[in-house]
Amino acid sequence: MSGGIAFVNDEDGDFEIRFNPGLADLEPVTDPEDVATLKRMIEEHLKLTGSGPARRILANWDEALPRFKKVMPRDYRRVLDEARAKGKTELQATHHG
Repeated sequence: MSGGIAFVNDEDGDFEIRFNPGLADLEPVTDPEDVATLKRMIEEHLKLTGSGPARRILANWDEALPRFKKVMPRDYRRVLDEARAKGKTELQATHHG
């Protein structure tokens, strides 16, 4: 997990049928910032644990990345969107004030 967001390695391709979409959305990991965060998390996990699966994922990153899913809680997305909107409003006020 990272700030309310979970990244799931869906190796068997069946996570979607086991996922409860009541409170969160399931998305592919395609945003460059998400890709970088996920890779950094796996690299840190490998560094701290020597994990064989982490090593294999990183060694085959281009094939492994599409298997990952991003779980985004809707409440968390709302909070992020509100914070972004507030930041834009404050930025506009400083440029126009």
